[in-house]
Amino acid sequence: MLVRVSLLVAALLSCLFGSVAMAGDSALFVSEHGKSRPPIGFVKFCAQSPAKCKAQGTLLTPHLRMDAERWADLFEVNLTVNKNIKPASDQELYGEVEFWAYPATAGDCEDYVLLKQRELEKRGFPSSSLLITVVLDENNEGHAVLTVTSDAGDYVLDNRRDDILLWSETKYRFLKRQTQRDPKQWVSLDNAKTTATASIGTGN
Repeated sequence: MLVRVSLLVAALLSCLFGSVAMAGDSALFVSEHGKSRPPIGFVKFCAQSPAKCKAQGTLLTPHLRMDAERWADLFEVNLTVNKNIKPASDQELYGEVEFWAYPATAGDCEDYVLLKQRELEKRGFPSSSLLITVVLDENNEGHAVLTVTSDAGDYVLDNRRDDILLWSETKYRFLKRQTQRDPKQWVSLDNAKTTATASIGTGN
């Protein structure tokens, strides 16, 4: 099983490095367009777990430097969390429309994001490079993903797929995300300043 995972990671890394080489600078990084309001579920999460939303202070390096080991960590964490956590809505789990929490066995999209963020931090990734991000999917519904901002570009870890895509390769419309300096501060990624009105906790 370990050999199979290693081969899969190697194949994915090969494809990933190829996409980086072909991508133009404009496609590598999401453009920011000013301040935005954080999701209400995130605000409640920070109120209950303030240590998880602590500002990082001065940002020493603008982009995380990636290497083969870090790429492997990204793929392993994304695969493992997607495999081990069963999709379920906040209403099913907590009896609430929107409730952010670290999942044990089940959760919705933002719960996957929180767990991946925590697991990557344990592996030495700086929290300033692991940004909770709100998007609109192909059905114009709110969805949460984890953006890893690095010297190779902004890459997306998604509970809906096991591969990792450059943000511009997804079919999502990127709305807003945490800032690198302060996780409680959010920035708009959408030039039209559109805000998702749908709940982002859809369970898938």
